[in-house]
Amino acid sequence: MNFEGLDPGLAEYAPTMHSALDPVLDAHLNPSLLQNVELDPEGVALEALPVQESVHIMEGVYSELHSVVAEVGVPVTVSHFDLHEEMLWVGSHGGHATSFFGPALERYSSFQVNGSDDIRQIQSLESGILFLTKNNLKYMARGGLIIFDYLLDESEDMHSLLLTDSSTLLVGGLQNHILEIDLTTVQETQKYAVEIPGVTIMRQTNRFFFCGHTSGKVCLRDLRSFKVEHEFDAFSGSLSDFDVHGNLLAACGFSSRLTGLACDRFLKVYDLRMMRAITPLQVHVDPAFLRFIPTYTSRLAIISQSGQCQFCEPTGLANPADIFHVNPVGPLLMTFDVSASKQALAFGDSEGCVHLWTDSPEPSFNPYSRETEFALPCLVDSLPPLDWSQDLLPLSLIPVPLTTDALLSDWPAANSAPAPRRAPPVDAEILRTMKKVGFIGYAPNPRTRLRNQIPYRLKELDNEFDSFSQVTESPIGREEEPHLHMVSKKYRKVTIKYSKLGLEDFDFKHYNKTLFAGLEPHIPNAYCNCMIQVLYFLEPVRCLIQNHLCQKEFCLACELGFLFHMLDLSRGDPCQGSNFLRAFRTIPEASALGLILADSDEASGKGNLARLIQRWNRFILTQLHQDMQELEVPQAYRGAGGSFCSSGDSVIGQLFSCEMENCSLCRCGSETVRTSSTLLFTLSYPEDKTGKNYDFAHVLKRSICLEQNTQAWCDNCEKYQPTIQTRNIRHLPDILVINCEVNSSKEADFWRIQAEVAFKMAVKKYGGEISKNKEFALTDRKELRSSESLLLCPSIEELKNVWLPFSIRMKITKNKGLDVCNWTHGDDVQWGPARAEEERGVCVYDLMATVVHILDSRTGGSLVAHIKVGETYHQRKEGVTHQQWYLFNDFLIEPIDKHEAVQFDMNWKVPAILYYVKRNLNSRYNLNIKNPIEASVLLAEASLARKQRKTHTTFIPLMLSEMPQIGDLVGLDAEFVTLNEEEAELRSDGTKSTIKPSQMSVARITCVRGQGPNEGIPFIDDYISTQEQVVDYLTQYSGIKPGDLDAKISSKHLTTLKSTYLKLRFLIDIGVKFVGHGLQKDFRVINLMVPKDQVLDTVYLFHMPRKRMISLRFLAWYFLDLKIQGETHDSIEDARTALQLYRKYLELSKNGTEPESFHKVLKALYEKGRKMDWKVPEPESQTSPKNAAVFSSVLAL
Repeated sequence: MNFEGLDPGLAEYAPTMHSALDPVLDAHLNPSLLQNVELDPEGVALEALPVQESVHIMEGVYSELHSVVAEVGVPVTVSHFDLHEEMLWVGSHGGHATSFFGPALERYSSFQVNGSDDIRQIQSLESGILFLTKNNLKYMARGGLIIFDYLLDESEDMHSLLLTDSSTLLVGGLQNHILEIDLTTVQETQKYAVEIPGVTIMRQTNRFFFCGHTSGKVCLRDLRSFKVEHEFDAFSGSLSDFDVHGNLLAACGFSSRLTGLACDRFLKVYDLRMMRAITPLQVHVDPAFLRFIPTYTSRLAIISQSGQCQFCEPTGLANPADIFHVNPVGPLLMTFDVSASKQALAFGDSEGCVHLWTDSPEPSFNPYSRETEFALPCLVDSLPPLDWSQDLLPLSLIPVPLTTDALLSDWPAANSAPAPRRAPPVDAEILRTMKKVGFIGYAPNPRTRLRNQIPYRLKELDNEFDSFSQVTESPIGREEEPHLHMVSKKYRKVTIKYSKLGLEDFDFKHYNKTLFAGLEPHIPNAYCNCMIQVLYFLEPVRCLIQNHLCQKEFCLACELGFLFHMLDLSRGDPCQGSNFLRAFRTIPEASALGLILADSDEASGKGNLARLIQRWNRFILTQLHQDMQELEVPQAYRGAGGSFCSSGDSVIGQLFSCEMENCSLCRCGSETVRTSSTLLFTLSYPEDKTGKNYDFAHVLKRSICLEQNTQAWCDNCEKYQPTIQTRNIRHLPDILVINCEVNSSKEADFWRIQAEVAFKMAVKKYGGEISKNKEFALTDRKELRSSESLLLCPSIEELKNVWLPFSIRMKITKNKGLDVCNWTHGDDVQWGPARAEEERGVCVYDLMATVVHILDSRTGGSLVAHIKVGETYHQRKEGVTHQQWYLFNDFLIEPIDKHEAVQFDMNWKVPAILYYVKRNLNSRYNLNIKNPIEASVLLAEASLARKQRKTHTTFIPLMLSEMPQIGDLVGLDAEFVTLNEEEAELRSDGTKSTIKPSQMSVARITCVRGQGPNEGIPFIDDYISTQEQVVDYLTQYSGIKPGDLDAKISSKHLTTLKSTYLKLRFLIDIGVKFVGHGLQKDFRVINLMVPKDQVLDTVYLFHMPRKRMISLRFLAWYFLDLKIQGETHDSIEDARTALQLYRKYLELSKNGTEPESFHKVLKALYEKGRKMDWKVPEPESQTSPKNAAVFSSVLAL
């Protein structure tokens, strides 16, 4: 025994002097048990570990193959056979995990998972292992590296986990809820309430989730809704274990006796086909664990804690002869598991030993296991020596693994400089025999080198001066844009790649792993997506806009509120602002300001996006301010009075507006003073080419308190005179909006020079010096960061290209002047974070968002936003309270470091708009959102069509007594027309690639009653008036004819899109369930976000995985004996048919309780469809299948 590992002083004495420290081993104990075993901290000796002698393994009979110590004296709490590799995992009471390789149980890895809590369950995945402790879920690689560490609430007491698919996990415990966690985003996605707390065991089949409770009950829950379908009251005391196989469920547990709980020797067995108990199975051991081991038959393995194991059939009698004994080292068995191949059993006892029982001498844990990766041996001694002085020596002799990640030797450019190899010296023989003629030397070739060989050169030097025009030689990088080599990939313009299925198979989660919603960029004039996100993440603006509702058809505030509502509902799925941008295009002021881009200009990048988004910023604030001032409460929308603004100014004015005093002084001495208000400021840069240092606060003050000489009318002189115009601020806004106006190289150079000056000053501040032509070396950076006087020293990279402060301090002085200065973290420490608020007239503003223009000479670039997302947004989406900076690039959303938001490399990243927010802004406003849409929107309304008559009415509006309630069914169908055709190109291989999809607009929306005496009668049948040019009415598929949408000649019930949108929003908010066929596309074009549990889509109800989608026409013929969609489509007919199909689905599946029988119905449906080529026969060719023998036999199932 190695005493040096315990105490260095012990090594000086002979081992015989410390016999008490030597473990006394049993004569039968295999010494290999102690391989790599360390004593626990309390020094417990390994005394008399009784283990059986080696036993000959008989084929088909389980017997002990190996025993090994995981951790001496520490109980094993869980064991798990790896589902991907030949490994056995065990977890201990002390939070330690150990893995053993192969049937020989060779120790593979051992590491600490939790410092205080025991490991309660282990689950193996493709790339790592999940460990569950009391309130922690940890995902670690098989070697012990942490992949993620997810901390649960401290009040949680978790006991079980269940992997429902490759990326979704259910976690349950003693609390009254079960958590659903997405392993891709490592975030909680659902919280299911359970009626009976204490879920300690979970299993899954293709029909149900099975939850075992500490109360002795087993609940069967629906796979989709997680609702309780059945419940078995197995034991009166507590549940110990249960397992499911085929149609049988077996459980063991404790029953209540007069003296307390007693182990019940009757196993409860349930038939899942009839959902009732069958004859209990009496066993001869006290069952603590049980598992089905279905090899030849469905036999059960029942294990007691004392080590007895009995095999029996669940529907037969238990035979005492089938009992064998496991000899645990400790008094109790603590865990039991069965391998996927059913060839191996693992037992863990209370003394830290693991016992492996197998039914063959060479068992395998899995039917198909992959190779286990072992640590590579050191290759240093086996590599050939290389002479670095040889220029032509092939460096490929050094084996390097293939990797796409950056290598350790690939230093950043700031800390290294490329240096070519020195030219090799000229051969001495050549110099000796050389003869000079003028300045040229001639010598015979000594034949010491091969012909046409040149010295090795670095490839980077060849491309150094022409990096923009070079095309990569590797086919892997040819799709990358060579001119964007300096732009980080996340900042580049993102595009959607369309397939045959449109957007259904596009992986948006690859670009957005958060729960916030991105915006799709393919809609015309979607360049403003980044500014929509900025406005959304201003909490007072978000609440104000959603409380607004007016009667104007094209109101930007209303449409922006609808879009914000979609962003609230989304859980990471992208939204589109099609309705908002449609209203935006109809406003004359937007067109007059040049904010409406033609499709050709947007595609070619002719417009200057930086100027465009700054003009859009001014326009949207002005427009929202006017919309709020004009707010009236019409009778049609009586719920619109929920705005929290005063009758005088709008809340947009209160948030953004600041009162300005404009003074005009003529040279005659006449002074004119006018008062105005502004919603934003534009930066005005000083005329200075000397490189003088200007901090941002100075430039901002100069821009706000502007002074300029200009020609103006003088009432005293009665003519235009040179005047001095000055502007002073009288009131500070709550949100300070700044347009940067970096529209030329002159402004860009100013930002670049100021950033360089600020960089040098920051380096001096943190204790170092920097010269113009030298970057900081790595050692210099270490010296900076090791300075004891500066605890918060940023890195060199964080200081580069930074001129913008994170906070500014503003104060209106007593003489009505303005005082502005940069505010740093050190000022908070010195003055206190609330000092500025306490002092009268002083405001501290924090940077909340920056909008930047990404330069791209080919496409005109793109616009992205850095936004600091506040605590309330994280609380709503993720259930956590913190602040974080994010990059918003259309549908790409990624968390970033805060310094990235203020770093502007003017070569490719140019600032456009800045938003500063006053501290504690949210506490100044009422942030409650009251839904302004009331039930009155569903009542009767007048049609826009002049020729409509009551005889043409196709629907009956709802009465007050018919108002829908939560859970009511509503049949829905919509028809569309085309505004812009699809843009596509043909590839060289003949396939078609969609560049831009067709732009659709909703033309007709129909809703029919789903229950009651008037079931099937429409209560909404609105034709939507449009002011945009329709390219194709799609009459064959929509039933819409030219003139139906024209108010002058239409005979239909014509309404505005906003009116019908409000009706659907009310139905969604009240909680109705929509029934239809292909509703996903309908809601997408209407621009609605509907929760998934409110959508019942027949296209998915009658669909088998990896099979084609079936048309509504074929389903109606097959199941309902109906011939629909003859010449054209009719939305009333389609909505009614979808409702009838849903009723048929409930009938065939017995309300979803018999999925197996319904699967047979679907199988017959697909067989019939293939025979008919999915075409509905004509009446004379074939009758409906309702009378056919095939259909009757399917119904009999």
